[in-house]
Amino acid sequence: MPCSTSRAAIVGAAALPVGKFASPDNTHYQYLEHEILAKVAAEAIRDAGLSVNDIDAAIFTQNPPTTKQLGFATFMTAQLGLKCTGLVSEVSQLGLTGGLAFDIACAQIQLGQANYALALGVVRQSAGSPAMALDNGIRAVGDVNFQAPFGIPPIGWYAFDCSRYMAEFNVTREAIAQVAVKSRQVAQHNPLAQFPHVVTLEEVINQRPIVEPLGLYEVPARADGAICLVIGTEDAAAESGRPYVTVNGRGFFHEGEHQMGDRPDDLIAFRSASAACNTALASANLSLKDIDLFELYAPCTITEILVAEAIGLFPRGSASEVLAAGKTLPLGENPINTSGGCLGRGHPPQLTGLYGIYEIREQLLGRAGKRQVPSATYGLHTCELGNYNATLAHVIGVPQ
Repeated sequence: MPCSTSRAAIVGAAALPVGKFASPDNTHYQYLEHEILAKVAAEAIRDAGLSVNDIDAAIFTQNPPTTKQLGFATFMTAQLGLKCTGLVSEVSQLGLTGGLAFDIACAQIQLGQANYALALGVVRQSAGSPAMALDNGIRAVGDVNFQAPFGIPPIGWYAFDCSRYMAEFNVTREAIAQVAVKSRQVAQHNPLAQFPHVVTLEEVINQRPIVEPLGLYEVPARADGAICLVIGTEDAAAESGRPYVTVNGRGFFHEGEHQMGDRPDDLIAFRSASAACNTALASANLSLKDIDLFELYAPCTITEILVAEAIGLFPRGSASEVLAAGKTLPLGENPINTSGGCLGRGHPPQLTGLYGIYEIREQLLGRAGKRQVPSATYGLHTCELGNYNATLAHVIGVPQ
């Protein structure tokens, strides 16, 4: 099968609402991961107008430690009845995981190793041990010799970011907390949202602190989810007569640091986001001004501000002013996280990248309802490895 001269296209998709549907281990009966994901994958394949016999590759997000079934990718492939000549694999790279599954599925299409590929995953961890999750998080994001012994969890890095940003640019916590208000405001119109309830700025500020200066509504909650995207060639998508969107550009950059790193640097510059997005835009032959909406991986309020500034949407230190003016809402000049993002839609970590791409597809196909960005043609998606020391970016567009 020769390499394709056609772009990759998203031809089908399905997802469960983000929430908490895991049951404790001592529950008499539990829905297991393969039972949950099988229904979602079947729905996505039907949405693409295909059958399981058409699928040549399946790239799964690796499950968290709460999943008891090992070898999940091959087990799930058997459950779905797939017979693949392309790649069947599980991928894992912290916050990049969902975006990486999508990236590899697109590569399978572009390399000619598959006619149709799935990027999919399930997370069912909300009833797992908080102590295990905390321990794994500390050991995943910290240097075993330098950072992990001090017990700083992943969310602690973003708290450092917030404190530094507030001090450097004389920005108040209230200004940053507006991201949480905006996230819930748009999430109320997203049927996949974990938190579709509007909150006021006063409510956000008055929540109990989690990691100073961030409170309960400013950090992501534990969440479960399941999602599947079906990718094929643009040529095949066009011939089908069904709605689709194309993958126009891609960029990646790793700055050579593990999470925060152990060398002096600008903690809040997020240089990898700038580099990866510039590459993605250049490969799509577009500029930032051509992009109609942005789905940015942002676990905390401060993260959305920092990555928006890093990619050049706003000058450094000014994003909170733009936010207050409503310019990042769906009808604003630069719509950001119209899904509600991690704080509204929810954040099942391994799947967040896939949920962000799903939102861009919904927007570009005009299916976003009351959160619809008018006449959206291009969307930019990012996901990150940890405190944006690495970024994977994709430009998604409507057929031209």
